[in-house]
Amino acid sequence: MSDLSGKIVLITGAAGAIGGAVTGAVKAAGGAVIATDLSAGDGIEALDVAAEADWQRVAAKIEHQHGRLDGLVNAAGIVAIGSVEQIDFAAWRRVLSVNLDGAFLGCKYAMPLLRKKGGSIVNLSSVSGLVGGHNLAAYNASKGGLSLLSKSVALYGARFTPPVRSNAVCPAFIEGPMVDAILQGARDPGAARKKLPRDIPLGRLGQPAEIAALCVYLLSDAAAFITGADLPIDGGLTAR
Repeated sequence: MSDLSGKIVLITGAAGAIGGAVTGAVKAAGGAVIATDLSAGDGIEALDVAAEADWQRVAAKIEHQHGRLDGLVNAAGIVAIGSVEQIDFAAWRRVLSVNLDGAFLGCKYAMPLLRKKGGSIVNLSSVSGLVGGHNLAAYNASKGGLSLLSKSVALYGARFTPPVRSNAVCPAFIEGPMVDAILQGARDPGAARKKLPRDIPLGRLGQPAEIAALCVYLLSDAAAFITGADLPIDGGLTAR
């Protein structure tokens, strides 16, 4: 486990499968977590990532309480199933608002705090930001945009001393509610669940803890020379 002792890390989507796993992994690595999600909960502060005023409030609170930030994990995300003809404009805008606008706002308002002592941004993109799917028009667009946003932020962050690194983690199908939602949209969810692992060379779905371990590494000083990267963690899916 990479060492995050003394580091302060803000995590969005902390109530989700991956966000929750990242929260636990950061704590296990010695980091101090500011966990956020759409609704407040046990140890989780409310933050609507698509609302600029919420980001301004949270950033001001961190500035007041800590004076800096060492890491940001933009893990909040939603999915909508539909081809370019099927998906309605409201659903398109909602997916782009959460997945892309939310990460943009996070990078924007976290950057002044991260620049204090240098830091790391980890954006949860997807293999769907690297390859397309006929029925994932909005999700593909949001994650593809997120990967290139990560590169732009990386080049900007590299201008500072110490630098602010930015990387995109690109999981394939991960056990959890999002995959469950995708499968429920299939004509035969049971058959789709059996087929899904067969599409992955390693023959299984990923686990949230595996994604969390990569995020912790990227947040740590051990990854000091990694920035601007798309890092697939996909069981070999994009190797084809």
